[in-house]
Amino acid sequence: MADPFQPPAGYASRSTLVRDCTACGACCAAPDIAALDKPLGVPCVHLESGCLCAIYATRPQVCRNYAPDWVCGEVAPLPTLEARVRRFLEIYGLEEELPQ
Repeated sequence: MADPFQPPAGYASRSTLVRDCTACGACCAAPDIAALDKPLGVPCVHLESGCLCAIYATRPQVCRNYAPDWVCGEVAPLPTLEARVRRFLEIYGLEEELPQ
């Protein structure tokens, strides 16, 4: 199995020393999460200040299944949640799918 912290071709390598969640909030704001009726690019209503989940202990399975990978290292250093979400969507080519 490939190392999920190795970036695909064309992306700069990031440190593989950090393999845990960095609490950047991007995974709770960028993707759509049908189990929570959360649209693409909109922060989850359960995402508190400090980018922590208010329902962490009872979060849906889709959230429990999310595992940090190289994308976390790509977005976590950015200074704001908005910037992290924008970069997350750019990586996956989803920025054009955001509602205008």
